[in-house]
Amino acid sequence: MIFQEVQGVRVPALGFGTYRLTGEECVRIVADALALGYRHLDTAQSYDNEAEVGRGLRAAGVAREEVFLVSKVRPRHYAHGRAADSVRASLDALGTGYVDLMLLHWPAEEAAVAAALEDLAELQREGLVRHVGVSNFPSALVARAAQVTRLFCNQVEYHPFLAQRRLLAQAAELDLLVTAYRPLAKGLLGAEPLLRALGARYGKTPEQVALRWLVQQPRVATVPKSADPGRRAANLDVFDFALTPDEMAAVHGLAHGQRFVAPDDGPAWDE
Repeated sequence: MIFQEVQGVRVPALGFGTYRLTGEECVRIVADALALGYRHLDTAQSYDNEAEVGRGLRAAGVAREEVFLVSKVRPRHYAHGRAADSVRASLDALGTGYVDLMLLHWPAEEAAVAAALEDLAELQREGLVRHVGVSNFPSALVARAAQVTRLFCNQVEYHPFLAQRRLLAQAAELDLLVTAYRPLAKGLLGAEPLLRALGARYGKTPEQVALRWLVQQPRVATVPKSADPGRRAANLDVFDFALTPDEMAAVHGLAHGQRFVAPDDGPAWDE
């Protein structure tokens, strides 16, 4: 496993996402992912599976302190008191005494974001939240949020077809983790000739090349999700090879602004 060090904290660079996993399947898959060696779990209030993620964590028998656990606050809870209450409810559902990282899931009106961040900062002082961050925030909104409290992470869509240069530069300036969701670009990476060629060179799939490219970057983690046990294992099998600087640059060159998560009411993106 590669670890990214941010603000003196080591975070497993390759985590497991749980979006759209529900019920007993979610419990089983989370436990299996931890048995395979994943030590970074990502959920959210809006996924409606925090209780199942917590059950999977307990079923795996892995010590709580070995797992970097992340959840996210729904935008409808961005208000003084309400945000804190929602996090306490998340902790009850997860069955854990704390989360390692709690994010604001989407941007909202500036005063509401500030109120939610102030709640999270108070929970951080109480030890219920280890670190505070945001998700789907473009760089301008990250800068404003960082004036309210110290941020640890910005979780955003990031893959070889979407550069995110401005957010990566900002992460270097502020010492933030960038966590990439949708890292496999909705299954389109397999047709990319460069990724196929690199995969053939290293005995890997194009998807494994893309995941390696992500975790090989400083301050970048990623949280791919798969309900398929073979793919879960394959996604984790990216630590026995390394891309050269020229190969890293070539994969960066694939970016053409392709974004898969862009709701009509979303923020003004950097790219």
